[in-house]
Amino acid sequence: MRIAKRLAAAVSALAIASSLAVPADADSLADVLVSAYRNSHLLDQNRALLRAADEDVQQSIAQLYPVLNFAATALTNSDNSPHAAVTLSLSATIPLIDFGRGELAVQAAREGVMATRAALVVVEQSVLLTAVSAYMQLYSDLQTLQLQRNNVTVISQQLRAARERFELGDSTRTDVALAEARLAASRSALAAAQGDVAISREELNLAIGMYPDSLDSPPNLPQLPASLEAAQSIARRNHPAITQVQHLVAVADLTTDIARRQRYGTVSGSVSADAGIRRVDPLPSARSADVTASMTYSVPLYDAGRLRSVERQSVARGQAERANLHQTVAIVQQSVAASWARLQIARATLAAGDLQISAAQSAYDAVRAEAELGSRTTLDVLDAEQELLDARSSRILAAANVQLAAYSLLEAMGQLTVESLGLGIPTYDIEAYSSALQHGPSGTTPSVQGSRLDRIMSRYAD
Repeated sequence: MRIAKRLAAAVSALAIASSLAVPADADSLADVLVSAYRNSHLLDQNRALLRAADEDVQQSIAQLYPVLNFAATALTNSDNSPHAAVTLSLSATIPLIDFGRGELAVQAAREGVMATRAALVVVEQSVLLTAVSAYMQLYSDLQTLQLQRNNVTVISQQLRAARERFELGDSTRTDVALAEARLAASRSALAAAQGDVAISREELNLAIGMYPDSLDSPPNLPQLPASLEAAQSIARRNHPAITQVQHLVAVADLTTDIARRQRYGTVSGSVSADAGIRRVDPLPSARSADVTASMTYSVPLYDAGRLRSVERQSVARGQAERANLHQTVAIVQQSVAASWARLQIARATLAAGDLQISAAQSAYDAVRAEAELGSRTTLDVLDAEQELLDARSSRILAAANVQLAAYSLLEAMGQLTVESLGLGIPTYDIEAYSSALQHGPSGTTPSVQGSRLDRIMSRYAD
């Protein structure tokens, strides 16, 4: 009876392995998502690309305005007639009529910015989903590690009991050897579980930029649509990948229109003012001033078909973008359907896992009781205990798969963002940089990061 009580205590420890309390300051899934958003280098990279795209708009607008140039020239020599000359020149050129190409270029640049903004949301979703996956992997590995530790404890108790029975003559050396082999296998599994935890910690550090002290239990599942059709409808309306390609189609159409108008030519105007002073020995200095204005109409008459080729090329690229849009919609719809199916599978697997654990626990209890009466061998007890361990391990994996499938479904719908999840933190303002560009004076850096850099550099100006 003393041996049976030891085994019962060990099995009780195994039964609570997956429901251990976590520290009060453990990192929750929301904490992990916030850290991933704040520390992602990939998001920083794509935010910089968005700022670069904003500059494309600024440069397109600048093409519509005059260009003012100043030049100063000084000349002297020392031959038989030494002389010196200084000339100042101020010139301005402006496109007067380009048949709408400049405005179309600005619109195309703005559509490119909108596409880049949508691409940034795609990256944000990827970053957050990677963080969820890394979080669930580490949480599952920690649970598995605790389960393996308790398993070592249980089998150690069984080995001790087998040795005591052998000493009393109630079992054979074979029973002891079986318990020793199973203990060695459980220690090997424990070492593998420890290695998996170390690997998962590194993956989570890569995903969120820090090592967590401990992990809280996963929260309740996020709110999801009631049907697959509703989920696909949300994805068609909101997925950033679709939005991105829609703007790229608009860019292609505008580019085609620009190419079509190239053959109309350009009317440009220019004004220049020149002033100079010249001195040739022994003559007195001579001053000069001149103002010139001109208007030019330039149109290609013959270019061996280049402009027509450019136009056809633009049309073909527009067709390619439209095909890409249809393909993107199809991929998004398929991704939603696949994520929906994975979620249903994970939920069914989790429910079956609970039943499996209950049945395996009952079987283990019965086998252990029968073993005390002598109708079961040590091998039967070890096999029943292994089935219970497998059932609990499968349940840990199934629970993680439910969480991951739910967030994968949100990502497939285009809803896995900081704003949609309601994480309650400030998000990157995608319009701040472009707004500052439109109203800021030239020569200043309009971004927040650039303003901070300007303040730091001003300390060393003297």
